[in-house]
Parts: sequence; structure tokens; C-alpha cells
Amino acid sequence: MEDEVFEQLLQVFNQLVLWIAAGAMIFGGVVPYIPQYRDILRTQNAEGFSTYVCLVLLVANILRILFRFGRYFETPLLWQSIIMIVTMLTMLNLCTSVRMAGELSTKRRSFLATDSKDEEIKVPKRLFLDFEWGYFWSWSRFVDYLQCVVGFTLLAAYVTYLLLDSPVYVESLGFLAVFTEAMLGMPQLYCNHQNKSTEGMSIKMVAMWTSGDTFKTGYFLLTQAPVQFWTCGLLQVGVDVAILAQVYYYGRYPQKPASHAVSHTSSAKAL
Repeated sequence: MEDEVFEQLLQVFNQLVLWIAAGAMIFGGVVPYIPQYRDILRTQNAEGFSTYVCLVLLVANILRILFRFGRYFETPLLWQSIIMIVTMLTMLNLCTSVRMAGELSTKRRSFLATDSKDEEIKVPKRLFLDFEWGYFWSWSRFVDYLQCVVGFTLLAAYVTYLLLDSPVYVESLGFLAVFTEAMLGMPQLYCNHQNKSTEGMSIKMVAMWTSGDTFKTGYFLLTQAPVQFWTCGLLQVGVDVAILAQVYYYGRYPQKPASHAVSHTSSAKAL
């Protein structure tokens, strides 16, 4: 009798652990962006956050969702991608509105300095449907980003539908999805190397990403996720550790920063 009660308690405990782990997988990836969102909202300044981070994560998670049609993986990983897509679209919406408000304010000050009327103030609009490569991912309206994302999703979904029976395509799609996300820290790693410094980078944020990526990779291994997931997860952890090694090295052996060093970050791993 006692053995049965113990087994039941153990099953309940295991189930609880799985639920907690699943919840951490689903929502853990968006946590670092909450303080970034609040900071942009408070300061009305989005220069410290690169919208190309949103591009990388949107592409990676859209491809991951399409990969599931050809190769099944855990449902929490599917929800993680959906939540991340919503989060990145929310960040894009905020950054676009803040940037346009800043440009309008600059224009207004310029016109006031020349005794011009506010009615004459116009901010040049850069639209997705103009198809100007020089303005790619630097559009004036959130709806333009949305059009690009929808267009990419439909095109990728159509290609996936045509090639869904090809094991080579399906496996390549899964690898491309997780590899894109795994390389998200490389711009910051390269930037630190070029500047010979980690000044202006949030060490706490990198530590959060390292712990999160380590947990995620462990989850992939324990749930026997497709090989693309845990191999690229290990690669992502390696990039995180390399950035932390830069923090230690440049902190212990300070070097003269490059003249072109920038104070803000260009990666999701440094806000």
C-alpha cells in the first residue's frame, strides 16, 4: 500500500517537473525582452536595440514551425516559437512607433528653427512595397514589417508543401531554423573582438542567456528532440560561454578600445 502511494506521489512529482520545465521552455525565451521593452517605452529611445534581432528570431521560429510538419517535436517547443514570434512583432511595433516619433520630433525642431509651420512637417516614408533594398527592414510603419513576415511565411510554407516528402529538405529546414537562432550571439562576439572591450554590454543579460540556453539544450536532450535542436543548442551555449570569456579577458587585461567602438549593442544577448 505504501509503495503504491509512493509511486503515485512520484508520478505526480514527475508530472509537475515536466509542466514546470515546459512552462520555462515556452516563456523563458521572452523574459530578457521584458526589461528591454519597458526601457524603450520609458525612454522613448530604441537605438540600443537592433531590430535585426527581431528579423533573425522571426525567421528562425517561422522555419521551426514549418519543420514540425515534416518532423514531429515536443508541443512546448511549438508554443515557444509562437510566443517568440508574437514577442518580436510586439518589439517591432514599439521600435517603429518610437523611431517615427523621434524623426517627427527632429523634423519639427528643424522647421521651428527656420520659422516654418507645423503643417509643413512631413517625415519621408519608407515602405515595404517600394522594394528598395537599401531600406530593407528599416521601414516607417509596423504594417510593412508585418507584410514582409506574412510574405516570407507564405513563400516558405508553399516551398515546404511542395518538398515535404523530401527528407533532405525537411532535415535541412530544421537545421537552418535552429542554426539561425544559435548564431544570434555572433554579432556581439565579433563586436567585442573588434572593440577589444565589452564595455556597454549587459553582463547580467549574457548570464541569463547562458543559463537559459543551457536549460534549453538539456531539455532537448532529455526529451529526445531532433538532433538539429540539441547540436545547435550546444553551439549556442558555446557562443554564450565565448562572450563570457571575453568579459573575463578584457576585464582582467584591459586593452585600448578601437576608435570606432560603439556604446550600444547589436545583439539580443546584450541590451
